[in-house]
Amino acid sequence: MTKATPAVKTVDKKTVSEIFRRFQEQNPAPRSELEYTNSYTLLVAVALSAQATDVGVNKATQKLFPLADTPEKMLELGEDGLRECIRTINYFNTKAKNVIALSEKLIENFGGKVPMDIDALQTLPGVGKKTASVVMNVAFNVPRIAVDTHIFRVANRIPLVHTRTPLETQAPLEKLIPKEYLLHAHHWMILHGRYVCKARKPECARCIISDLCRYPAKDILLSRMQITRPGRQSQQ
Repeated sequence: MTKATPAVKTVDKKTVSEIFRRFQEQNPAPRSELEYTNSYTLLVAVALSAQATDVGVNKATQKLFPLADTPEKMLELGEDGLRECIRTINYFNTKAKNVIALSEKLIENFGGKVPMDIDALQTLPGVGKKTASVVMNVAFNVPRIAVDTHIFRVANRIPLVHTRTPLETQAPLEKLIPKEYLLHAHHWMILHGRYVCKARKPECARCIISDLCRYPAKDILLSRMQITRPGRQSQQ
C-alpha cells in the first residue's frame, strides 16, 4: 500500500499577518465584482452567481435590475419575465423560481427588507451559508468569509489551512485571520485566486506572497521562468 504524501505544514501566525498586510497594501479597499445597487440586488446577484461567472451575471442583471430592484418589483416582473432576463445564466429556471420565492418571503417575513442576520438570510429559498455570508460581508460590512472554489484553493495552497471542502473552510479561516484584516479577507482571497493563484496555471512569478507560500509546485513554476525572487528576473 502506497503511503500518502505528508501535507505541507501550514504557515505560522506571523506569516498569516504578513500575507494579509501585503494584500491590504496592494488593494486597500477591495470591492465585489458583482454589480448591484442595494442589498436586495446584491442578494439576487449572489444567488444567481452559483455555477456562473460574475461577468455572465452582470450581463444579465444589467437588463434585470432597471426593471426589478426591489422584491415588490420582482414579483411584478414575474417568473416568466425574470427567466427571460437571466436565460443566459446556468440553471436559470431553478434560479428564477428561487428569486421569486425569496422575494415573496422577504415581503411576508421581513417587510420587504433584506435581514441583517446570517440565520434569517438562510431561511430564504436558494440562500445557503455562502450566499448569506457574502451579503453580510458586502452589504452590511460584517466580517465573514464566504468560501468559494477560489478561496478554498488559495487557503489550501499557501497553506493557511488543511480542509477537504469549501464548507468546512470558513470557520478555521475566520478564526485564523487577524481581526484587522477580516472584513476584506474574503475579497482579497477571491481576487488572488481569480487572477493570480489560478487553478491550472498559477502565476507565481507575479505573486506578491510567493516568498511566503509553501505550495509544492511553486518552485518549479518559478524556476521555469528563471525567477530567483518574487517579481524579479534572474540576472543573466
